[in-house]
Amino acid sequence: MASYRSSALRYAIIVALGGFIFGLDAALISGTVRFITTEFGLSDMQVGAVVAAPGFGVIFALLATGHICNKLGRKKALIIIAGLYLISAVSSVIAPNFEALVAARFLGGLAFTSLSVASMYIGEVAPPNMRGKLVSMNQINIVLGLLAAYFANYTILQASNSGAEWVESVGLATYTWRWMLGVEVVPAAIWLVLLLTIPESPRWLILEGRQVEAKTVMRTVMHEEEIDLQIKSIEESVHHGHKDRSLKAQIADLFDRRIRAAMLLGFTVAFLQPITGINAIMFYAPTVFEQVGIGTNAAFMQSVIIGLVSVVSTAIALLLIDRLGRRPLMLAGLCAAAASLFVCAWGFYSATYLLDSAAINSLAGAFDSSLLQPLANIEYTSDVTFKNAAREVLGAEIVRANDSALLEQAIRIDATLVLLAITGFIAAFHLSIGPIMWVLFSEIFPTSVRGIAIPCFALVTSIVNYLVQQLFLWQLNNMGASMIFLFYAVCITIGVVIIARLMPETKNKSIEEIEASLSST
Repeated sequence: MASYRSSALRYAIIVALGGFIFGLDAALISGTVRFITTEFGLSDMQVGAVVAAPGFGVIFALLATGHICNKLGRKKALIIIAGLYLISAVSSVIAPNFEALVAARFLGGLAFTSLSVASMYIGEVAPPNMRGKLVSMNQINIVLGLLAAYFANYTILQASNSGAEWVESVGLATYTWRWMLGVEVVPAAIWLVLLLTIPESPRWLILEGRQVEAKTVMRTVMHEEEIDLQIKSIEESVHHGHKDRSLKAQIADLFDRRIRAAMLLGFTVAFLQPITGINAIMFYAPTVFEQVGIGTNAAFMQSVIIGLVSVVSTAIALLLIDRLGRRPLMLAGLCAAAASLFVCAWGFYSATYLLDSAAINSLAGAFDSSLLQPLANIEYTSDVTFKNAAREVLGAEIVRANDSALLEQAIRIDATLVLLAITGFIAAFHLSIGPIMWVLFSEIFPTSVRGIAIPCFALVTSIVNYLVQQLFLWQLNNMGASMIFLFYAVCITIGVVIIARLMPETKNKSIEEIEASLSST
């Protein structure tokens, strides 16, 4: 591999580690839901607040990210983000109450801008023929982080139930959820140190009139004979925007008719990615799998399998994105994702719930199961009506603490069909809009507005993500699994139709060539 390719790869690997930290943060919380609910006595909306706090924090961070990236540079912005991840991880581990935990996770949400800033940086450093793969590394690091988190949660859960002497001595059984959240601390510290070794983005340096420094960086990532031509293209792109580089002027550039097509495509993809429901599944993975009635331990194990599927699917996307192109992968993957969720919706719609005498007796160790006798041999046709009936005889607190066990005993469902459909959805997402969204964001916006445009559309994604995460548990208990999956499937279907009309192919084109192509549509 040529030295310039090695340098571009090294910079991308380091910056994309932010995706790994994001994946850890996103998935580690999924294993703690039942523990923090019990310890702090939380309602559905309070649990949603804990899980969604980073999604709320990133909304505020993204309002300032574009300005910070343009004012301080991409590198300094990434270093600030890494510091926030580290502080948030430590604060979450030692949080004494619900409010402190929400505050700590909100602080971590300020660092979730790592995804948009990393995509921006890699897109500006990578050679055109490597950009798709290198920007996609952001996504593969996210799923590696998810897998690591699910595996860590499963391992910690198994160890906490082992009764071993060392488990008690380190407080693993008592502070299970704190150990889960503590997994993030060391990787966050390592990322912070590694970021000190990367150069500044050459495109940002040119925006600042620092061409000499930009050339020095560009020599490490492309052939010498390409540098002057590349600088000229960047300067021409910059001159298309306002010469006034104030925040107000940059926002005004977003409404320039020449980038209208790019803005419409960016908004569509930014809105569609979270409304697929991906983070409802990834952030609440064990809770989602418990709805199928497989029990807590199996649900944690299934989360590990989902993590593996995410990694393999993203790796395949990484191999194909610069071969097949962005458009066919996006459309085929979204169609498969919609089909999978329709199957999930049908599976839960067809399920029934019934507690016979043997099932009631098997629950005797967890609570006074005789209270369930009024429900004996009554068949319920939805999870919502069954849970409501259980709450009437047991109380909301007991049902919340024993939700998994109740469903395991009562549900009659084609669990294999639903689990395969969920797995298919995860695979399809990570083959398509998962990695491709960030690749598109790094490609379709001119240099003059990228510092504002990418955080702007990351903000759209974050707002929708926040609402999905905050409301999911409430929706699950009030709308039911079938209606939730149906809603997501319909949203994807609508999104496919719109993207098929708007999205061009961008593989092997420079950012300036893509700009020219979109401005002519």
